[in-house]
Amino acid sequence: MHRSSHRQSERYAKGSQVSVSSFGAVERGHEWYAVFTLPQNEHAVERRLRVLEIESFLPTFEVTRVWKNRQRAKINIPLFPTYLFVRMGLANRWRVLDSPGVVSIVGNSNGPTPIASEEIEFLRSDFCKSKAEPYSEVSMGERVRIKYGPMSGVEGVLVRKKGALRFVLNLELINCCAAVEVDAKDVEPIPI
Repeated sequence: MHRSSHRQSERYAKGSQVSVSSFGAVERGHEWYAVFTLPQNEHAVERRLRVLEIESFLPTFEVTRVWKNRQRAKINIPLFPTYLFVRMGLANRWRVLDSPGVVSIVGNSNGPTPIASEEIEFLRSDFCKSKAEPYSEVSMGERVRIKYGPMSGVEGVLVRKKGALRFVLNLELINCCAAVEVDAKDVEPIPI
């Protein structure tokens, strides 16, 4: 750990919010934000942020591509094209914005807008990792809440696709959705 980051972690020691970064350092007051990148630069931006020791998360899903020579390959592509997520304090946003490939941090006229940590933890969960896929057909459906497991309390819309039930999480801030297959027993309707 660099001296400046050590001093910074000591400075945050008096705060009330605590998070542990992927690098093992305790960080206080950091929240998740969506970062808008140049097209097809999500992986490169994530690698650069890791070098800068900024916790980042790029949700991906696996697809099989057939190349011109008819060979098949499984590749991981971003679940939300041109977006990834970072956990940071607002004082560090310049380090993110200075990274090659970063266009902006999603927000409004008041500055960057944090994303609920429950939504990010849902996307990072083992429950979601192997089952999530992009979902672009936002249709009318019943709003539900996950009842059991580490993602209990996360809300979304229940839809059907190919006979299976899918839980659609809508990240309103970036206007993107992701769908995960669920069992009917794992969700409950949200009272109106």
